[in-house]
Amino acid sequence: MANLPSFRRGQPVAEPLGAAEPAGPDVRRIDAHGLTWLNIEAPSEAETAWLAERYEFHPLDYEDVLSRRRQRPKIDEYDEYAFLVFYFPRFDKGTGRLQGAEIDVFVAEDLLITLPKEPLKPLNAMWSRCETRADDRDRFMRRGSGYLLYEIIDALYDYCFPILDKIGFKLDSIEEAIFGEGNDDLVRDISNVKQEIINYRKIIKPQRPTLRLMDRSIQRYAPQDLELYFDDIVDKNERIWDLLEGYKEAAEALEATNEAAISHRLNDIIKVLTMLSGVVLPLSLIAAFYGMNVDALPFADDGWFSVLFAVGIMLALAGGMVFWFRRKGWL
Repeated sequence: MANLPSFRRGQPVAEPLGAAEPAGPDVRRIDAHGLTWLNIEAPSEAETAWLAERYEFHPLDYEDVLSRRRQRPKIDEYDEYAFLVFYFPRFDKGTGRLQGAEIDVFVAEDLLITLPKEPLKPLNAMWSRCETRADDRDRFMRRGSGYLLYEIIDALYDYCFPILDKIGFKLDSIEEAIFGEGNDDLVRDISNVKQEIINYRKIIKPQRPTLRLMDRSIQRYAPQDLELYFDDIVDKNERIWDLLEGYKEAAEALEATNEAAISHRLNDIIKVLTMLSGVVLPLSLIAAFYGMNVDALPFADDGWFSVLFAVGIMLALAGGMVFWFRRKGWL
């Protein structure tokens, strides 16, 4: 089993290691109350090698840190530390899609290492607060690595709710558009919001069993009982899942409603065109008869009177058919 060697403690202030070694790995560090927090964003081989020189974590854990393949959320427990993998939603501006951002964590006695594969706003915000404000640094770090991990995960889950609110707003906008004047882009909008919900569900669902095991794995790294704290995170995860289930059903219902509205509008168009055809057909028949060179037609030799007679018959037929359509409730 890998042993965790002692770490050289610095002063309880933020100290980016890159300042001393410009060409070295990008490792940020904060020391406070005997706890060291290292944050390595998008870790590369250089940062992993830097960690391997100082900490004898399992080689498979370092392999997971460097892996670019999507892993399942998990908790690997060792005698001296635990290795965790989680995913949180992040909007990718390049693809315009909601993606799962991976964050790997090493947690040990008086040590926490966070390794986000992509920038996470809540994590960066918490780091800045601990770096610049002594009261926040004391509040987050004086209770041990387990409590600091709880605060980080709690902040990441809190960030999930504004994203859910945006999805809910999109669903409301789609509903208003369906029952309003309509929108030619509704089918695309519904498809996009359904894709966001599917991606969100892929992020949240695999973490549900992992979160239930986290309090037991992290308990030894905090001086106080963390069970209630991590129960709160499990509750947030379940609330997010319930909202996603509701949004999924709402998106499917809106899709069905939009298809019904499109069919209804199409039926109205076909009905109007059919009635126009029904009105024009007898008029065309009369015009065709009077277009033939047949002297037996009424008033065929009377010049303009024959024209007025034919037009009168056409108007009478058209008016009669329109009146009949209204009596039937088709107009």
